[in-house]
Amino acid sequence: MPAEGIHRPAWAEISRSALAHNVATVRAVVGEALICAVVKANGYGHGALLVAPALLEAGADLLAVAIVDEGIELRSFGITAPILLLAEIPADTLGVALEHDLTVTVGSLGGARAVADVARALGGRYRVHLKIDTGMYRQGVDPADALEAARLLDTPHLTLEGLYTHFPVADGASDDDRSYTQRQMATFGDVVTGLAGAGITPPLVHLANSAGALGHPDSSAGLVRPGLALYGYTPAGWLSDALDARGLSLRPALSLRAHVVAARDVAAGERPSYGRRRPLAVDSRIVTVPFGYADGYPRRLFDAGASVLIGGQRFALAGSVTMDQLLVNVGDADVNVGDDVVLLGRDGDVSVSAEDWASWASTITWEILCGISARVPRVLVD
Repeated sequence: MPAEGIHRPAWAEISRSALAHNVATVRAVVGEALICAVVKANGYGHGALLVAPALLEAGADLLAVAIVDEGIELRSFGITAPILLLAEIPADTLGVALEHDLTVTVGSLGGARAVADVARALGGRYRVHLKIDTGMYRQGVDPADALEAARLLDTPHLTLEGLYTHFPVADGASDDDRSYTQRQMATFGDVVTGLAGAGITPPLVHLANSAGALGHPDSSAGLVRPGLALYGYTPAGWLSDALDARGLSLRPALSLRAHVVAARDVAAGERPSYGRRRPLAVDSRIVTVPFGYADGYPRRLFDAGASVLIGGQRFALAGSVTMDQLLVNVGDADVNVGDDVVLLGRDGDVSVSAEDWASWASTITWEILCGISARVPRVLVD
């Protein structure tokens, strides 16, 4: 396991109240639909063992992860709520998944046969969800094969608890994106109707990720699978506007903080950090912050003009991001060893968000959050 940097003045704070606020916001949008909180990828970088209990306490009904080991970690921590695996897993891992009471996804006819065989060998009865590919083209049974797959799962050892699909462009504001999502919903609806005609009616029918839940209310069905929204971000600006129009909002749950560990006055013309890439325009104080690209601070943020917050002021990086440290140009400000630094979050009236980092790094918010290293300790606050 990667070591946490608990003996180093850099850490992540996860706000319990922000998580609860975001669950309440999703609840206000989706009504009585069950909320399946997605906590894969270490809770989107927030720390799965911190956020999973907090989200359940706030009103989430069940959890979802991507891989078996994520589910086992939650079970080992004492989580007893249902945990859905969001992808079909190899046949040789089905046994351990079922033994840990993980709800498996079936995404192919071969996968349906495999889980039926494993469940029969184990004995007992296990929950499964059948995933239908309506246009993501990643995993899922072809709609034409849905009935055959469902019948393969009709055994004394399996309960077909759920039927679902996934949206690739529910966050898209264009007419083409919105019509594509609507076509997916129609295709999925045909599958639901066809299975019902054969007497197969799984109790949990679900389509919506965060974007679907926030931007396509008619996709909420009986269950939604929010991920990013629970951590305080919308997948697209128009979804934030839609929330604003309803008097609703999301609150980022994660902030990254550190202390200044070194400070020195450097003459104009000197070029701090690796590569000596940018000369100082004037004599400046350069401070060192113990957080680098190995912690999840993208190296390209220097070229993009990224900044950090110290004492409620915004300061630019002074040189290339290094593996373990940042150099920050605080000009003539009185900044010293031990002073607080906010890399992500709010400091007074100014803030830096994961969306800012994503814009600077020409990537997406999900990648920024999931990229925060395991060696950064997470602390649950408020």
